[in-house]
Amino acid sequence: MGKSLSLRVKRRAANFTSSVQAGDLVNQLRIHPQRPEPQMLRRTTVFDRLSALHVAVANGQLEVLSMLLDRPVDKDVVNRHKQTPLILAAMHGKIACVEKLLQVDANILMFDSLHGRSCLHYAAYYGHSDCLRAILSAASSTSVADSWGFARFVNVSDTSGATPLHLAARQRRPECVHILLNNGALVSAATGGYGRPGSTPLHLAARGGCLDCVRELLAWGADRRQMDSSGRTPYAVALKRNGACAALLNPATAEPLVWPSPLKFIGELDQDAKILLENALMEANREWENKILKRTFYSLPSPTHSGDSVDDDISEASDTELCCICFDQVCTIEVQDCRHQMCARCALSLCCHNKPNPTTLCSPTPACPFCRSTIARLVTAKGKNKEELNIDNDNHSFKLRKSSRSRTFGEGSSSLKGLSSAMGSFGKIMGIGSGCVDDRSDILDKL
Repeated sequence: MGKSLSLRVKRRAANFTSSVQAGDLVNQLRIHPQRPEPQMLRRTTVFDRLSALHVAVANGQLEVLSMLLDRPVDKDVVNRHKQTPLILAAMHGKIACVEKLLQVDANILMFDSLHGRSCLHYAAYYGHSDCLRAILSAASSTSVADSWGFARFVNVSDTSGATPLHLAARQRRPECVHILLNNGALVSAATGGYGRPGSTPLHLAARGGCLDCVRELLAWGADRRQMDSSGRTPYAVALKRNGACAALLNPATAEPLVWPSPLKFIGELDQDAKILLENALMEANREWENKILKRTFYSLPSPTHSGDSVDDDISEASDTELCCICFDQVCTIEVQDCRHQMCARCALSLCCHNKPNPTTLCSPTPACPFCRSTIARLVTAKGKNKEELNIDNDNHSFKLRKSSRSRTFGEGSSSLKGLSSAMGSFGKIMGIGSGCVDDRSDILDKL
């Protein structure tokens, strides 16, 4: 009798799990609102100890998940490996389920027993960038920021010493690498036992042979000379796996431009201005890459958004819209206080070419090249809409527009021979820092 009852209970539990997995539970709950019983909600599978919530999120059954969360269930119930439904949802990339669990305050500070990883680790490892953004957004606006600290959460290590950034770099997830760096991930943090001990994200990106990850890490200041516990640099790691990566990681070559994250106003940029500056950095570093790879057997594909690609259907810009520093690109960035305008590339050069103070090791705040006032905030140029700038917020990209005059005297110049030429022109053009150009034809002759 007892054995028969036990088999009947197990069969009911199995049927309940199957109905959750298939989504049939929704109709059952509508017909019988009081079912399933509370004890059935706490049932788990025999081996993996998966609850109804685990099964629902793993199969992306959002409606079932919502109905279950309306009942007295533990939203942070763990399975055999101490993984919560939120961890499983991030692992499987079920963004709707992730957002629903975050809405009901599911605990993001839970770590599994397999590798000591959180939902953030798994979202980065499997490349689910939408889940990664949702978790980071929740972490910055919940009690996690107060109790743990947001920076600590972003850089938390698993049992092997790997942060989410290490995992994203090793698994060739450039979009996740970019998101984590934008949220304060430490670009040169070293691992414990993950990969080779002492490996940085750049070592792991080199081992994975992902050129896009290498680009992102270098643009955020990753050290090409840092060694792991075996005394190997990222360059030595890349030599055996990817020649193009190795060429960029060679410490003997010139350094790329680095995103000026230490500057306060860079962290306060609005989204459009940030996209413009990020893409100006990408374009400048693309030229740096091409120069390096020209001396090797490797070549890069043509960039998707190049300064040479101009939309012929667009009405040409007037000469007054040209940047008065390089005379090559349209003014897209404005200094908020003095309202002087320049192109994104010249604005970026102001921020990237200031050497740190040797006594404080802090980068000095750059000054406006026209009036020499300290730059407190950069915004998109007034009078320019997204259509004129060709900003695509969804793809985080843009395409600069050039005027007919720019194409006349700028052919073959590649934006005045790159960022360094634009910087070199500051002294010639701005002389006394007035912001006015007396004789443009003389300046053009010099250029």
